[in-house]
Amino acid sequence: MREIYARIAELEREGRRFAVATVVRTTGSTPQVVGAKLLVDDLGRLVGTLGGGCVEGDAFVEAKRVIETGDSSLREYELTEELAWDTGLVCGGTMWISIEPGERVLRFAGRDLLGDVLAASAGGRPVALATLMRKRGKDLVAAGKLFVETDAKGGGTLGDAALDARAREAARDALRQGTARTVALDDETELLVEPVLAKPRLVVAGGGHVGLAIANLAAQLDYDITVIDDRAEYASRERFAGAAPGRGPIEVINMDMVKALETMPIGWNTFIIVATRGHKLDAHCLRAAVRTEARYVGLLGSKRKTILIAQMLRSEGISEERLRAVHAPVGLDLGGRTPAEIALSVMAELSIERYGGSGKALRLSDELLDRTIGRRAT
Repeated sequence: MREIYARIAELEREGRRFAVATVVRTTGSTPQVVGAKLLVDDLGRLVGTLGGGCVEGDAFVEAKRVIETGDSSLREYELTEELAWDTGLVCGGTMWISIEPGERVLRFAGRDLLGDVLAASAGGRPVALATLMRKRGKDLVAAGKLFVETDAKGGGTLGDAALDARAREAARDALRQGTARTVALDDETELLVEPVLAKPRLVVAGGGHVGLAIANLAAQLDYDITVIDDRAEYASRERFAGAAPGRGPIEVINMDMVKALETMPIGWNTFIIVATRGHKLDAHCLRAAVRTEARYVGLLGSKRKTILIAQMLRSEGISEERLRAVHAPVGLDLGGRTPAEIALSVMAELSIERYGGSGKALRLSDELLDRTIGRRAT
């Protein structure tokens, strides 16, 4: 999302007009999630995506109209099976896309939040943008905006003090998760919450075979990655040079791993994986990791090692709440045993933490498949 906000800043400096289209609500299967954005400027240049296909094409045309008129727009797109088959979009869902002229996209209660969101997306204090959506029959209407910061400050109003309080609490919850979502406030109102924060950062303590595999996969998932190891041969830039082609270098730190975790800046949107070469070093690194602000700490290894280290840290006074928050042994039970398969297991669990997924298989149940196929046959 930082690319969108950076482009807004460029266009404002150039004095160019633009519009931003945002997916504000979805039902069923859709090609993009809530919060997805497409920026269109007055020269027809695009940044971002709404999923492609004719929906994005129509949104582009509507955005050009919004640029010319200065009006806002909110449209519903029902992705019928025929449309899906012809365009490649997944079928069965509905998307609502809001399009705003550039001068109103980030202005809340007389405050321009462009500087705030740019700072948040670069690692500063996160903010959440919230838009109230009211249902009127089948229609959806934008009915107010506010913003929330991590220290509970913010601005804007939805027109009702009680509603503002509920919306701010919902926005703070979504901000803690770090992903855009729609929150139902009651039967008639929904809140679109768009957290703005830096890219997730992954810190791997241990540059061995599994650490290398984790870094390789995390690079493809667009994490900022730091690998720490006290052995020069395992903490060389050459060892990790091929992990992120075209995505910027992986930071590699050759120093005492415990000291590094104790001294390096680690913010909330950080995921730490402890994967060192021995139980004792794992324990010392885990002790340092749980004392940071990282939202996720995982320990690679056996259940026995997990129990022994947990007992040791508990005896040292580490809080029960923080210990129970550690993901140990880290990863999902996928059955694989190679470094690459372990990395897949670990990164799958991190994705669940980031996006709130269930980890369940997506395949249709036999009952649903039989029922729908049977209905078509008749």
